Amino acid sequence: MKIKKFEDVIAWQKAKILTIRIYREFKNCKDFEFKNQIQKASVSIMNNIAEGFERKGDKEFKYFLFIAKGSCGEVRSMLYLALEFKYLSEKQFREYYNLSVEISKLLSGFIKTL
Repeated sequence: MKIKKFEDVIAWQKAKILTIRIYREFKNCKDFEFKNQIQKASVSIMNNIAEGFERKGDKEFKYFLFIAKGSCGEVRSMLYLALEFKYLSEKQFREYYNLSVEISKLLSGFIKTL
């Protein structure tokens, strides 16, 4: 399938799901610094995929995919803190962790094809 718009990118679709879940999960979190950081990092994944795609050059797109991949790592790192601080259950942690790993792998594969 030819990717015609960034919304066709599976990594973007999954990043959107992760972002929505992160926003919902931490909506009532009173640790505002933590909440803000994990939400911004999750949004950064999907937005960097979109921005890179819209730049229309493979070299630039690749650059933004690397940034998205970095943000994915940031989300994963913060998930460990969320677990330690008891903001998440082990089950919730695993769910978000696995989704972020899946996104990271999709991004790696996409980078290789470019």
